[in-house]
Amino acid sequence: MAISVEEAMDALRGVKAVVDPDDDYLTLVAAEEAIAGSEAKRKKEVDELHSHLKALSKVLDSARISATRPSSVPSAEAHASALNELDGANLSLAKSIKDTEGLVASKEGELTTLKEAARKLEDYDPATEHEKALDGTALRLQIYKGLGFEPVPDKQSSIAKMLVRGQSGDIHIVNFNDGSPDFEYTQRLWKHACS
Repeated sequence: MAISVEEAMDALRGVKAVVDPDDDYLTLVAAEEAIAGSEAKRKKEVDELHSHLKALSKVLDSARISATRPSSVPSAEAHASALNELDGANLSLAKSIKDTEGLVASKEGELTTLKEAARKLEDYDPATEHEKALDGTALRLQIYKGLGFEPVPDKQSSIAKMLVRGQSGDIHIVNFNDGSPDFEYTQRLWKHACS
């Protein structure tokens, strides 16, 4: 069965009405912006951690220098005083390290929970669940209505005519009782839908 150029153009116009490249482009731009923002935030956190590590390294180096005995041996009181200061700094650092380790363990727990949730989301197929919950006929009728086609049944529950909402908003009626071939009905339906 050959298809005419006008039929092909009508079909392409119908497809064009459904596809919106601007919306797809905006979605891609938004995703790129979100990724860039996330990368900037991560870089900022890494830089902050790096500067904190440098500061801690300086404190550690300072503690090492002050812990070594100078060439002139200090008095016992000065030595005891220096040890007390270092012990205080050591306790402070140990507490800081313990707090940081607790935070790392907490974040690792969160990460494990999030990975498990992500795995469950990847395994979950909402389309299959939705398909199980819905009747296929009702879903097809909803799709037809969304496209602008609303079947009108007769007393025997057969489709006697179809209401077609055109792109202009006008409503057209296509009767199926005049004996025309299915091909002509299809052409009329799409013609009215594209009008």
